[in-house]
This record gives sequence, C-alpha cells and structure tokens, in this order.
Amino acid sequence: MELLIIILLFFLPFVLLVSYLRSASFKGKVGESKVKFSGGLWLSSATYHGIHDLTLPTPRGSTQIDHVYVSKFGIFVVETKNYQGWIFGSENQKQWTQVIYGDKFKLPNPLRQNYGHVRAVQAVLDVAPEIVHSVVAFAGDSKFKTPMPPNVTKGQKFAKYIKTFKKVVLSDQEVQAILQQLQSGSFKKGRKTNHQHINNVKASKSGKMITDVCPRCGSKLTLRTAKKGPNAGSKFWGCTNFPRCRFTKDA
Repeated sequence: MELLIIILLFFLPFVLLVSYLRSASFKGKVGESKVKFSGGLWLSSATYHGIHDLTLPTPRGSTQIDHVYVSKFGIFVVETKNYQGWIFGSENQKQWTQVIYGDKFKLPNPLRQNYGHVRAVQAVLDVAPEIVHSVVAFAGDSKFKTPMPPNVTKGQKFAKYIKTFKKVVLSDQEVQAILQQLQSGSFKKGRKTNHQHINNVKASKSGKMITDVCPRCGSKLTLRTAKKGPNAGSKFWGCTNFPRCRFTKDA
C-alpha cells in the first residue's frame, strides 16, 4: 500500500503536467507569447505601443483581449489562434473547420470573436470606429486552405499587415491618452480577474446578464436609494467607483 501511494504521488504531478501542456488553455498562452514576441521584433516600440492580456468591461461582464497595439496609424486589436493542420473558413461563416490527421474539428470564426473585442475597445475609448482595426494572427503550424481576408494572418505577417496602415490618424498626445484610458479602464491582471471572466463567459452562454459589474469601468455595482429629486426613495444600481464613475441603472 505504501509503495502504491509513493507511485501515485510520483506520477500524479507528471500526469497533471502532461494534461495541462496538452490543454487548449496552455496552447492559447503559447500562441499569445509567440505573437507578443513577434510584435516586439517587427513592430517598433517607439511607434507601436503594445498592451497584452487585457480584460475590459462589457454590458455582459467582461471580454478578454490578447493584444492591442496603439499607434499614430490607428488602434489594432489582435486575436491569437494557435492551431495546427488545415484551416477552412470565410469571413461570414459562423464556424471554421480545422482538419488534422484526417479528423475535422469546428472552431468559432475568429473574426466574429474579435468583433466583440473591437467593440469593447471602442466603448472604453469612445473613438471613431474607423481607427480601430481587427487583426487575427494564427501562431501555430497551420495552413489556410481557403482564401482569407487580408487581416487574417499567419506568423509574423500580422505585423506586416499592421504596417500597411500609413495614414496618421492620432497625435502623440492622443496615443498616450488612449494608452492611459485602456490601462485605467481594464480589470487588474491576476487570477481573480481571470476567474471572474470565466464566470462571465459561462453566464453569457447561459443567457444570464451580469448585473453586479459596471459596464463602463468594471467596478462593482451596489444597490442604492435615491435621496433627492423626483425619484427620491426609489432603488437604483450605482457604481462603487463614484464619483470617478457615475454609471447608474434602474433596479
């Protein structure tokens, strides 16, 4: 019995490690790291300012964005995918197809996924839609088997696509202000934020609304009672970040 316990204690961490290394979560992190590294190599930090692993508030809770590059040429929201095999898909399809070793797997259209991220960035910054651009970067050993839009890229080509934008649309002061807005308007990085985001995703898929998170700044909402005005005595939801954030909604 003692020998069996020793064997289990020895092999269990190994099994758990192997399981994690094969998980979609780990593969996603590897893909994000590849894109972040490529961005550092191919996009000058003096011109393109990268923010990575950004979680922003939305009306349904939160959305997690892999990379945002802010420059005088615009704001680029990058969705990373780390897949192998053949990739089939088009801009308007709800799902794309991955074929690997003869097996077929469905995956969400990353352009549709990134549309929500782009909208979240626009909402936080309150900027014109035409200066916020969606980019999808496939980081794995995959091959496109159908024609893809120019903003769906492989490897470091996402950086080349970003560099095709030559028109100056933001001043240096606006770039710095946008960077500050994104950082101050995002949730603090950490396990707590990741856990809350997962809960938000589950609630969103089940059709439930997240009612205790401010869609404007991401702080908690609290139930309050109006003390003045025509609505005195009525209940409403108010942001705990008041007076910096004055978001309210009816209870």
